[in-house]
Amino acid sequence: MSGHSKWATIKHKKGAADAKRGQMFTKLIKEISIAARMGGGDIEGNPRLRTAVLKARGANMPKDNIDRAIKKGTGELEGVNYEELVYEAYAPGGVAIFIEVLTDNKNRAAADIRNILTRAGGQLATAGSVSRLFKRQGIITLDGEQYTEDQIMEVAIEGGAEDVSLAEGIIEVTTAPEDFEPVLNSLENKRFETLSAEISMVPEVAVTLDTDATAKAVRLIERLEENDDVQNVYSNIDIPEGFEAE
Repeated sequence: MSGHSKWATIKHKKGAADAKRGQMFTKLIKEISIAARMGGGDIEGNPRLRTAVLKARGANMPKDNIDRAIKKGTGELEGVNYEELVYEAYAPGGVAIFIEVLTDNKNRAAADIRNILTRAGGQLATAGSVSRLFKRQGIITLDGEQYTEDQIMEVAIEGGAEDVSLAEGIIEVTTAPEDFEPVLNSLENKRFETLSAEISMVPEVAVTLDTDATAKAVRLIERLEENDDVQNVYSNIDIPEGFEAE
């Protein structure tokens, strides 16, 4: 099982609460707004906005929320101006972490991230040392208890997916970035409900640690993800079989 797939499973199990969904929607709204601000509100003419909207649709965000986020970005509705930042870091055990930030206060965001890393025994890395360990890939997840792997595979592969796998109740569909949209559209046209859909940073090589070290790295990643300024956290940790997040 891939580290990404296992991590998606953990996040799905732990993220079922409404509070988690609310925080996810907040992050998606920020992403849509900044994409609309930078490239305009026309989804067809703004690839970044189109990808952000697809991600929101994959998380089952209501259309009204998406429309309001676009209008905040274009200035039709009052909104907040966000800055984009990227941090590269290492968790204990040498786990590489790539952190994407959208914030209205970069000094606060920088201080918060340094504090989270320091408290957990992590450290910032030099620019480029972590990003080179990842590649961009489309990732779509679905509930393996609601659908079968064969049901999803038939539609996903026909739409252009690279692979479909089932692990611990989560079906994961992987695509090349350029095939992400047609694959997601193929699944949605067949009325399959997705748990998540995004173009993600997937590690080229994973790092495997013992249970204690894995737990420390997972706690660090979770603390980063819980920060309001942090948009996405990607890591190359390979979660051991049988590991359960606290």
